[in-house]
Amino acid sequence: MTGQPAPTGTPPGAREADRLVSFLLPHRDARGRVVRLGPALEQVLAAHAYPTPIRNLLADALVLTALMGTLRKEEHSQFTLQAQTEGGVVELLVCDYRDGALRGYVRHDPSRVDDLGPSPSLSALFGKGYLAITFDLATSGERYQGVVPLEGASLAEACERYFAQSEQVPTVIRLGRGMVDGHIYAGGLLVQHMPPVGESKLGEAPQAPPEPGADWQHVAIMSGSIRPGELSDPALPLTQVLWRLFHEEREVRVLDEEALTRGCRCTAEYYRSVLAKFPEDERVAMRNDDGIIAVDCAFCSKIFEIDL
Repeated sequence: MTGQPAPTGTPPGAREADRLVSFLLPHRDARGRVVRLGPALEQVLAAHAYPTPIRNLLADALVLTALMGTLRKEEHSQFTLQAQTEGGVVELLVCDYRDGALRGYVRHDPSRVDDLGPSPSLSALFGKGYLAITFDLATSGERYQGVVPLEGASLAEACERYFAQSEQVPTVIRLGRGMVDGHIYAGGLLVQHMPPVGESKLGEAPQAPPEPGADWQHVAIMSGSIRPGELSDPALPLTQVLWRLFHEEREVRVLDEEALTRGCRCTAEYYRSVLAKFPEDERVAMRNDDGIIAVDCAFCSKIFEIDL
């Protein structure tokens, strides 16, 4: 696949960013997705003057949110990735995905950022922290949540641990970041083992899935060989990334491609509807001297003045 030149005024390679491709390796019982963020990522990061270590952390978190949020295909459902900490430089990290739109925010202690160094560990960033992964399903109204400690060398490792512990699904996740002509790009690869569905006799409990065998080990090794630069390079089509990894496989089935955007759902109308649900005495207490309730959206760094 050959990409067309980017429109005038857009960052180089922008047409190869803000996209996600999902795929199957049917004969290996594996599925995955590969994603690259560019202009949408810069829009999210521009909402706050994040120092470099915090920018990098949020970039990684947004890529993970895109990879994991698209695992369940249900319109208007939401995926949320949230880290809460004790004693870390980062006080709160939250990202979410819904219908192709990503948003994210990090609250941190600016006075302690200089002590982090260029490549801080998770413990340096978060102290004692926990990662909560939540799926809110729109149709059924059900919520599924898993919580794992923020341990290991990276957020990707923490998410791999979530899949291993909460869903018993062997998973490989790789991330990459890079700068091209002054623009930041970030990409990621997620590949999972899908055990074949066995038949259970009536009245019998479903059998536990078999342990992944040589096929999965092969896929895991190949997936782990991806280089960070290949994931973040806006000149490299995502389908070409898959070809480089799996060109010797019997079949690589591309399922679909999805455009991703920066999407903050905050509007004055939305906040007005939320505030209307509060008792009158509480709304009165929220008002300033002019009778206005000021609502600060951390995601987009805007203040909405609501007059009820």
